[in-house]
Amino acid sequence: MHSYSHGTSLEPLLGETIGENLRRTALRCHSADALVVPHQDVGMTYLDLWRATTEAACSLLALGIQKGDRVGIWAPNRYEWVIVQYATARIGAILVNINPAYKAGELEFALNQSGVTLLILAKGFRHTDYIALLDEVKPRCLELKQFLVLESHWEAFRAAGDRIPPEQLKEREASLQFDDPINIQYTSGTTGFPKGATLSHHNILNNGWLAARQLAYTEADRVCIAVPFYHCFGMVLGNIACTSTGACMVVPGESFDPLVVLETVQNERCTSLYGVPTMFSSEVDHPRFREFDVSSLRTGIMAGASCPVALLKRVVTDLHMPEFAVAYGMTETSPVSTMTRRDDPPERRVSTVGQALPHVEVKVIDPVNGRVVSRGTPGELCTRGFGVMLGYWNDATATTATIDPAGWMHTGDLATMDPAGYLNIVGRIKDVIIRGGENISPHEVEEFLLTHSHVSQAQVIGVPSAKYGEEVMAWVIVKPGATLTEEELTDHCSGRIATFKIPRFWKIVDSFPMTVTGKVQKFRLREIATAELHRSALRTTPMA
Repeated sequence: MHSYSHGTSLEPLLGETIGENLRRTALRCHSADALVVPHQDVGMTYLDLWRATTEAACSLLALGIQKGDRVGIWAPNRYEWVIVQYATARIGAILVNINPAYKAGELEFALNQSGVTLLILAKGFRHTDYIALLDEVKPRCLELKQFLVLESHWEAFRAAGDRIPPEQLKEREASLQFDDPINIQYTSGTTGFPKGATLSHHNILNNGWLAARQLAYTEADRVCIAVPFYHCFGMVLGNIACTSTGACMVVPGESFDPLVVLETVQNERCTSLYGVPTMFSSEVDHPRFREFDVSSLRTGIMAGASCPVALLKRVVTDLHMPEFAVAYGMTETSPVSTMTRRDDPPERRVSTVGQALPHVEVKVIDPVNGRVVSRGTPGELCTRGFGVMLGYWNDATATTATIDPAGWMHTGDLATMDPAGYLNIVGRIKDVIIRGGENISPHEVEEFLLTHSHVSQAQVIGVPSAKYGEEVMAWVIVKPGATLTEEELTDHCSGRIATFKIPRFWKIVDSFPMTVTGKVQKFRLREIATAELHRSALRTTPMA
């Protein structure tokens, strides 16, 4: 039996734009709660949300934003992020998600590679001054014409749309097609620089809607979105899943805090909770966990990294999430390809990443010859269907290397498929490090380390971590006659690359293990590092 399967459904895909879908939901659920953001003291019904996105869409038109223009958003989770997401969709602008953790070089790359003309940003986040970083890179971002700071310019931005007649917005909306590009999300790959996965209305609307259908969302559901909006997890499985079904988006904070999440679930009587494994772990392990009433929960999604079996069981029982689901996917597939079902038996939900989402095809192939393997045999997981991205923004070579002529997205992940079509992720072909749900390109970090004048060579790998799934480790060869300490290397990285990319572990060596053809044996680096770190806090845990 071949490792091929597809998700079936009696419901057709949604053939409409995000704006059309939001309009239908607002008409049907106009008085239902749509968006609750306690940390900003914001609460909106669906009628309020529709009016707010209309106002912001008109304001974007007043700023001269055309269909296909790129509008960047650089902010943590705030209500304005949600408004901008839907306002850009309603006028056909392409929203460019910028990671809140980016430093100057990463920001500059994203702005220039996508050609952002308007950047909407917060003043800062945690210890990073966004305005100062923007001032640093602006002279080198020639297409960036305008920017607005949420804390300073939002009210003036809202008022700018007053001079736009309603007919102008209606004309723009009528010109849109559901296959138009609507979003660019940067994802690290094995080739170094992040690539801009370009997604359409059709991609993300249907992905969010079908995931919501799997979880049986209705207007009665209140979804605690504890994951960042700049990821597909937040803006698609969170926001789009809610607005396509009438559920309420509940935003606990600008960034993740387990105590705040538990308080929000209790106070807002949330029925669903999202997170990557490290988030769920920090919630159930919080010393005050037993103080909170989480009995309103029934479901949720864990995704973004391999999930320890013991943790999954605790989420189902201690967090009162009997209909909890595990999802697998990637930014390039909008994101979900496979997902467990809420009525799956417990052993399925704690040991697999589920079956293909409705209307999605999956297969497992021999990565060498491309042939579909037998059930139970490991191979590369490929997926095809409505969720596959339009391509990487302005990067035809990378697109062709990832999506084959038959339309299959090659994930680079190794998987097995059982006789019932359930998939289990058993490893990765590509070398991306996944630390707590963040994709990190080893090559990108290696290239940065080489900017230190004393570094001769650098190899970056992922090593097992009980807390984050993987941690970043760098092996470094110092130039002859020079000296370097681990502290000096860490200082070199601090403030110049995102914190989650800075190696947690360092190993300064004279040479790397090599093949006979002169290639570095990264698998040997991992073997050696894992053995040496085994007695530390790092340890291997059973993964689903």
